[in-house]
Amino acid sequence: MIQYFWQIIYAHTIAYFVAGVFALLVMNYRDLFATDVISSFMKPVDEPIVVLGPVLQIFRGILLALVLLPLRKVFFIQKNGLMKLGVIILGLSLLSTIGPTMGSFEGYIYTKIPYMYQMLGYPEAILYVLLFIGILYVSIKYAHRKIITLLSILIMALICFLGIMSFVMA
Repeated sequence: MIQYFWQIIYAHTIAYFVAGVFALLVMNYRDLFATDVISSFMKPVDEPIVVLGPVLQIFRGILLALVLLPLRKVFFIQKNGLMKLGVIILGLSLLSTIGPTMGSFEGYIYTKIPYMYQMLGYPEAILYVLLFIGILYVSIKYAHRKIITLLSILIMALICFLGIMSFVMA
């Protein structure tokens, strides 16, 4: 059970961090978040709580592991289980959210946010899901290898170090 939680936590946190860095550097989230449309509801990328975000994803990883726990065997043991998980994550967390979030079905209907802005988060979200599923796949397939555990600990420590140092310096 501990291994399951650890796999979800580090797969989520690493995928979130990499997708976030991609969005910051490639998609220029710094400037995007400063636009009139986005700045009304998104904090600047250099605000202390925002730079601490990757560290806080550990708690989101715990929540994600708890939510997925009842379906663990479906996603982790059955054939194409991780692919099913990826489709469900994209469907429920991006396209069909409960409320009118940017880029969701309801976001297009109920918000005044222009369509161009609605779609800006798609590359980051798709990259996150691909990384999350890919990391989980490697983690499950090579769970018996100590190098996987060691790498996961080192990468998580690096993400935490960078997040905390950024928070202190923000």
